[in-house]
Amino acid sequence: MPHSLLNPEDITAYQRDGVVVVRGLFADHVEALRAGVARNMTDPGPYAAENLKAGEGGRFFDDYCNWQRIPEFEQVIRTSPAAEVAADLMQSDSAQLFHDHVLVKEPGTSKPTPWHQDGPYYFVEGHQTVSFWSPLDPVTEATLRCVAGSHLWEKPVLPTRWLSEDTFYPDESAYMPVPDPDAEGMDIREWTLEPGDAVAFNYGILHGARGNNSDTRRRAFSLRMVGDDARYTTRPGPTSPPFPGHDMTQGQRLREDWFPVLFRR
Repeated sequence: MPHSLLNPEDITAYQRDGVVVVRGLFADHVEALRAGVARNMTDPGPYAAENLKAGEGGRFFDDYCNWQRIPEFEQVIRTSPAAEVAADLMQSDSAQLFHDHVLVKEPGTSKPTPWHQDGPYYFVEGHQTVSFWSPLDPVTEATLRCVAGSHLWEKPVLPTRWLSEDTFYPDESAYMPVPDPDAEGMDIREWTLEPGDAVAFNYGILHGARGNNSDTRRRAFSLRMVGDDARYTTRPGPTSPPFPGHDMTQGQRLREDWFPVLFRR
């Protein structure tokens, strides 16, 4: 049986559409995550970024791979139902941690998060993947937007750098240009969300987020996991996150000392 936060229709929809909403996934952990985000912003890690150009209003902060140094994140990762829910959605016997990610848009940050797929940035291949994007503030406009079914497209979307907007890898031939889902009438899913709700989506889902034109900040915590079929794959350049010194080779399972298995059936 799936975890009580899910019903069988959620799993079917996730396999078909690549995206579902899971209400209350982190509902019991919102305060811990808010404390972790505050700690993260006070003490950014080596990958922290400010994603606005000079003259653009607001602040768009993000950082990732901090769970080992921010105790609130590790506590939530290990004690929340997220890993079991991930395994159910992926139809996997296990759920293995890939990384955490914090994204904060302060009030008046009109810049949207660009449309992108996570998969091309990662050194992971496989169908059994899931990202949870969970707001720590109520969101109506500044919410995540996902193109249903885009995880089944024949070619991945070209990865770009958010600030400079140049391409992430030197060879663009393996990728399709970044589409404009609004102009092209694609099936865009977005939800009004309460703190602790989560959008669950496959690494291949095209997604972005609106700017935050409200008068309150929008903090979001993302948690990425992989399932049984996920394997390390080489990319045509450094990946994001890079995980220097990982020593994995093509086709290898992600090393469990760096990427712990959080749930096994």
